[in-house]
Formats: sequence, C-alpha cells, structure tokens
Amino acid sequence: MTHTTPERHAARRWGRFALHYLEMVVAMFAGMVALGLLWSALGIDPSYARDPEIAYLLMAFDMSAGMAVWMRVRGHAWAPTLEMCGAMFAPVVPLFPLLWLGLIDGMALMVAAHVAMFPLMLAAMLRRRDEYAH
Repeated sequence: MTHTTPERHAARRWGRFALHYLEMVVAMFAGMVALGLLWSALGIDPSYARDPEIAYLLMAFDMSAGMAVWMRVRGHAWAPTLEMCGAMFAPVVPLFPLLWLGLIDGMALMVAAHVAMFPLMLAAMLRRRDEYAH
C-alpha cells in the first residue's frame, strides 16, 4: 500500500492546478484561432488600427468561447466559467478610456490587455483553488 505524504499531495494538487491553467490558455488560443478564421471567411476582419474596440471585443469573445467550451467539457459550473470569460474582457475597462483620450493606440491596447488577462485568469483560478486543483 502506498501512502502519499502531505507534501506530495500538495505538489500534485498544484501540478493539476498548473496543468488546468495551461489548458485554459490553450483553449483560449484555440478559440481565438478557430473563430478568427470563421470571422475572416465571413469578411469580418476588424483591425486594431482602424477599429480597436471592436477588434478587441471580438477577440475576447473568441477566447472566451474557447475557454467556456473546454471548461464545460471538464464539468465546470457556469459561475467559474463566466469568471474566466470575464478575465478576457476586464482589462479593457481601464484601457478603453486611455484609448479614447489618445494616450494609447489600438496595438498598445491589445498588448496591455493580453498582459493583464493572464494574471486575471490566475486570480479567478486562485479564488476557486480547490475546483481547479482536483
């Protein structure tokens, strides 16, 4: 009979947590690529130079869709699923006004929002640490 030490158990849980985080990132990019191709085929192709708000919101939707599908496949309830999706949209709350004031451009908006979304995803996961580590 094998006994797991508390340290090994904790390490395994954090390993599962980290794996789940990576799965969310992969699902996010899969949604972005798959839906991006669909929008492009339909002639919907906003640019960060021309229409940065629409470009970002559409991309956030695409990433959210990929994550939401994967989270529901993994058996997550709607509340944590929507929290993770919120992490895709939350960064633009302070960034859109900076864009409108001319303090940043569309590309800076996209980069800053992407930099912010990863720690926001991590925060959402840490909030429900047990759910993501099992």
